[in-house]
Amino acid sequence: MNRAYRYIASALLAGALVSPASIIAALPQDHDPNRVYDRDHKDYHNWDDHENQAWHHYLEENHKKDHDFAKANHREQSDYWNWRHNHPD
Repeated sequence: MNRAYRYIASALLAGALVSPASIIAALPQDHDPNRVYDRDHKDYHNWDDHENQAWHHYLEENHKKDHDFAKANHREQSDYWNWRHNHPD
């Protein structure tokens, strides 16, 4: 009987310790639609009018068809961020 109580107490204690972490993980994360993550450089960029101008300058400089950044594939976005890090403001 004593052994059974130990297992139950251990399980309850483990549940009490894990509960706050699982509740925090389940909370909705703030997501700013104007913020873009650069996977290769592991940083965020605020997408504003200035960044949009830089995007169009990149397209023009590389003789690419004009389109939105959001419609670009992953490779083109990655190429842009590499270009952008080499062409700071």
